[in-house]
Amino acid sequence: MKVAFLGLGIMGSRMAANVARAGFELTVWNRTASTAERFCAEHSETEQAATPAEAASSAEIVITMVVDGPQVASVLLGPEGAATRAQEGTLFVDCSTIGPAAALATGERLAALDLHFLDAPVTGSSPRAEDGTLTIMAGGSDQDFERARPVLEAMGKLIVHAGPLGHGQIVKVINNSVAAANAAVVGEALLVAARSGVDLDALTAVMGAGSGGSAMLELKAPAMRAHDYTTLFKLEHMLKDVRLCLEQGQAAGAPFQSAAWAREILTAGIGRGHGDDDFAALIEVLEAAADTRL
Repeated sequence: MKVAFLGLGIMGSRMAANVARAGFELTVWNRTASTAERFCAEHSETEQAATPAEAASSAEIVITMVVDGPQVASVLLGPEGAATRAQEGTLFVDCSTIGPAAALATGERLAALDLHFLDAPVTGSSPRAEDGTLTIMAGGSDQDFERARPVLEAMGKLIVHAGPLGHGQIVKVINNSVAAANAAVVGEALLVAARSGVDLDALTAVMGAGSGGSAMLELKAPAMRAHDYTTLFKLEHMLKDVRLCLEQGQAAGAPFQSAAWAREILTAGIGRGHGDDDFAALIEVLEAAADTRL
């Protein structure tokens, strides 16, 4: 199967590497051409395209992994976009997080060109992208999902068909909003313990073994305590996802107050210059509020 992969950032480069290792005939494109050149040098079986249109011209499946909805629209539907030279019936699989409204709009524009679309955002951060154990939640038709499944299985461990087009996006932004709020709760818990003179190792051991345990406790508490914000998932990207979730909640008439609280903390993190850092950097905002440094 011929696959085009568009976007070789922190996540995309690792995902594309797994597609290449799985034996698919892979062509890649990246906005910064030198990044694609390095990728092809490391994966000699891949080819580099000069434009998204060139990458998609002979592909059966085109995967995008970029930042947001406007980038997806540009890469797929712009003057040199992948859709301009794609063959009729080509399946586009967007693994970015763009929100359900953008996914539906993109799918509609592609359908008018006799092209298929699946929204398939991922979760798991860069380590799971590297070892091919991402969770992928897809929205689209049964036929398009089954057609994409072999490629998705090269990148992820848990592949879920969430429902019709747009539902993968809804599941993704809800999940990330829960993660953001949970990370903030973990940070506040650490600060209460620190202000109280409690051994943080004891606290995290008990929480991890009991009902206070969570993925965010395991993944982010050590980073918060060490103030190590090595980027696994950018704070500004988490803020984007939380905002998209709140937009969906407003459209559905369902409040999500903890997500709104997380949005304010992440926004303050941007204001403190941590947008490109891992979202564990939200602890900086909470430390300032508590006048305490872990």
